Amino acid sequence: MSSMRVAILTISDTASIDATADKSGPTIQQIIQEQGFDCRSPTIVPDDETQIQSFVKDCSERGNVDWIITTGGTGFGVRDRTPEAISPLIERDAPGLVHLMVSASLKHTPLAALSRPVAGTVKNTLVVTLPGSVKAVKENLEVLLSGGVVDHALDLIRGGTGKQVHRILASGSSSNAIVSSQSHTPQGHHHHHDHSHHPPQSRTALSHDPSLPASARHRASPYELVSFEKAMDMIFHEVQPLSISKQPVTPALKGYVLAEDVLAPQNVPFTQTTSVDGYALRSTDPPGVYKVVTSQNHILSTPLAKDSIYRINTGGPLPTGANTVIMVEDTRLISTYKDADGSDGEEKEVETLVQIPVGENVREPGSDVKTGDLVLQKGEVITSIGGEIGTLAFVGRKKVEVYRKPIVALMSTGNEIVDLQSSRPHSGDGWGGIFDTNRPSLQAALEGMGYGVVDLGVVPDDISSHVDAIKRALEEADLLLTTGGTSMGPSDLLKPVIERHFNGIVHFGRVTIKPGKPTTFASIPTLGSKSGDRKPVFALPGNPASALVTFHVFVVPALRKLGGWPRSQCQLPRVRVQLQNEMRLDPRTEFHRVVIRVGKEGLTATSTGGQRSSRVASLSGANGLVVLPPRTENGAQRLEKGQFADAVVIGEIKMS
Repeated sequence: MSSMRVAILTISDTASIDATADKSGPTIQQIIQEQGFDCRSPTIVPDDETQIQSFVKDCSERGNVDWIITTGGTGFGVRDRTPEAISPLIERDAPGLVHLMVSASLKHTPLAALSRPVAGTVKNTLVVTLPGSVKAVKENLEVLLSGGVVDHALDLIRGGTGKQVHRILASGSSSNAIVSSQSHTPQGHHHHHDHSHHPPQSRTALSHDPSLPASARHRASPYELVSFEKAMDMIFHEVQPLSISKQPVTPALKGYVLAEDVLAPQNVPFTQTTSVDGYALRSTDPPGVYKVVTSQNHILSTPLAKDSIYRINTGGPLPTGANTVIMVEDTRLISTYKDADGSDGEEKEVETLVQIPVGENVREPGSDVKTGDLVLQKGEVITSIGGEIGTLAFVGRKKVEVYRKPIVALMSTGNEIVDLQSSRPHSGDGWGGIFDTNRPSLQAALEGMGYGVVDLGVVPDDISSHVDAIKRALEEADLLLTTGGTSMGPSDLLKPVIERHFNGIVHFGRVTIKPGKPTTFASIPTLGSKSGDRKPVFALPGNPASALVTFHVFVVPALRKLGGWPRSQCQLPRVRVQLQNEMRLDPRTEFHRVVIRVGKEGLTATSTGGQRSSRVASLSGANGLVVLPPRTENGAQRLEKGQFADAVVIGEIKMS
């Protein structure tokens, strides 16, 4: 099981003023960290229902916390409001956990009967409330952590089957076996701790030691071969949105994600305006001849004279005294002012041909948007289509809070790789090398999506060059994207450098997909930041087609998650297509490059030809990836022409 993230909330009026008064929060943190959980310092709020709910909602909606533990405010004191704050948020109650905690505490004191704990899930986050005393906290956590209770609950909440626990129980093994079978450290490596209670460390490096000769390298990958679905779950669990900033509402805002609900600061329109070109007048004015006044010779705040009408254009405000608008088509020109040479100039008199009822062709204040109306929701993507930016401008918002867009550090690795624009032939045997295909193609894709790129160039196969490049990436970017160096060769250095030089974690090093089996996802702790903060690293295969496919499948969702996109929108959209070619199935999930077209019969997908992972031409013109299911022993061996399948849309769909 990957590392479980825990958030601690101390609820105390006293501690909110003086953080040193909080004893329970740090106690929980120490116990939880000793068990191998990923846990940051406690957050402290006063006994205020709104602030308590805000913390729980934020953690659960962002999806960056698996377990929220609160301490304080669960008794019968006047200010004890924790149960009242959290109970309305609970979607699935966990009465068994409540009973477990109360019964355990009753063994120590009958006063435990006065505690009012709450437990359950909010979205995919477990929430448990503990009392405020250090003694009670220790008693409750002891029983929750024993026998794998919380481990099992968190596994099920995350979509696990719990088969391992059930298998151990069926075999009659002890509860201690259950605990040891569910380590919280990444990749299931157990955290053993002694009486000195050291904080959990990253697991032992699995990669080969590059200081040893090639004969000492691994002959079989030490990294578990994970499914596509499990790989995506690891990415979404590890990658969290970046910080929030306030940005001006300009066209540069496209691509950002709103970090706040946007409420209209004022009525739109602010005052009565017209929806047509015409003349403002009174509904009591009968048909007849009237003088024409305009914004050039009449002040809006001055009441309109009874013998006059006010010329007005669509969207313009009505003058004082007017309550309706007659369209130009319902009037006739009577006279004009003459210019110096006797030619017709401005309108002088106009005849109205009909009487107009009150409010005709008039937009009332707030008829489009009223003050306080929700016009855009937190989590909405500000697209380049223009609707969101237009809406912000329409309601008069000059600045808005958004999640920061990630910056990507990009590099290729390998002594054999040559930069196209500064190519130098390799010395030695006269071989000229391979032009770097991946870096320019990935940079084009990233910049086309609106992401900033730090170009780290081509990094040779030596440890110091890898270390220097990664250090720069950690300083200047939010995500490191590399290609090459992920396989089993002695010069494949990326995993060893991440694990051995940066104390990083390789969350997965192989995936059951085609192309892209050696795709690697890792994270590296960042210096000088909050405890537990890590920057994601994607090491894609060196073959060009594999690199581009895995970029769209894995990296794009991670970038979107960093940028604050809702998880449901992070992966590229999928559509149902009719195959125009036979496609053979592989034991792995395959992403077959295709051209998607739309016609009278719907969407079709045509193969781009040979799908060899080194054949980048198979992606030239491709705008989709047909997702072929793994071949099973007794199942179909291919999808036939005319059958339907899902396809990931990676480009604009073409017309037939």
